[in-house]
Amino acid sequence: MKQNASLIETYNDYFDIEVADTPDLLREVFALRYQVYCVENPFENAADFPDQLEKDVFDDRSVHGLVRYRPTGWVVATVRLVLPDNDDPGTAFPIEQNCAASFALSGLNTRLLPRRSLAEISRFAVSKELKRRAGEADTLAGVGPDPEAYVKPLNNGKRLIPHVTLGLFAAIVRMSAAHDISHWYAVMEPSLLRLLTRFGIEFTPIGEPVDYHGLRQPCFGAVEQVLEGMWKKRQDVWALITGDGADWPPPARYTSASR
Repeated sequence: MKQNASLIETYNDYFDIEVADTPDLLREVFALRYQVYCVENPFENAADFPDQLEKDVFDDRSVHGLVRYRPTGWVVATVRLVLPDNDDPGTAFPIEQNCAASFALSGLNTRLLPRRSLAEISRFAVSKELKRRAGEADTLAGVGPDPEAYVKPLNNGKRLIPHVTLGLFAAIVRMSAAHDISHWYAVMEPSLLRLLTRFGIEFTPIGEPVDYHGLRQPCFGAVEQVLEGMWKKRQDVWALITGDGADWPPPARYTSASR
C-alpha cells in the first residue's frame, strides 16, 4: 500500500519507539514527565521531586514506552501502561481512584472486567520541543483544539505531533502484547481522543469528563475491538501501530479479504 509505506517511512525518518526497560531509559522517562507535569504544566508539585524525576506509586506496577526524536536523540514523548496487580486483581487503577463519579454515572461494573488482563494507559506526555502550533503548549499530548489540522497531509514531516502520537500508541500496543493485556482504561484530553478517532482509534467514554490534570475523559476499550476498528478505517495507521502485524496480528476474519 503506497499510503501505508509513506506513513511508516516518514515516521521512521523522525522517530524511534523504545520500551524503557533499563535504569537509564527510565530516568529519561521520569525526567520528561517532570518537565511536562511539573514545569510546563504544573499539575504536580515540583518541590515533591528534588531529583527532577516525576514518579508515583503506580510506577512500581507499570511498564513505560518512549519516543525518541532521531535528528537530536532526545526523548520527546512517553507513556506508561499501569498493569494489573495479579496478587490482588481488585487493587484499584488510577482511573478508579480519580474518576469514581464518572463510573457511577456510566453504570460500568469494574468487577465484571477481566482484571488480570486489564491495564491503564497513563502519563501521556509530549515535550514542548514538538508543541509549536497555537493551543498545543498547554496540553500534555500536544494536540491543539482542532484535530483536523493534524490529519491531512499526515506525510508532511513538519507536522510532527500526529506522528509522535501514533508512536506512543505503537508503544502501548507493543507493551500490551508483551503483557497479555486484553482491555485498556485511559483518561485522556478530549482533543487527543478526537485526534485518535480521526485515525480510527476509538475508545468508549465512561461517564462525563472530569477535572483531573485539566479536563479529561475517562474511557475504556477492548484491545481487539480498538485495533479491528483501526484496521477497517485506517490500515496505514494500523500498520504503523502494530509493526505491520509483528506486534499484534491483523483481525483473522479480515485478513484473507483485505490483504
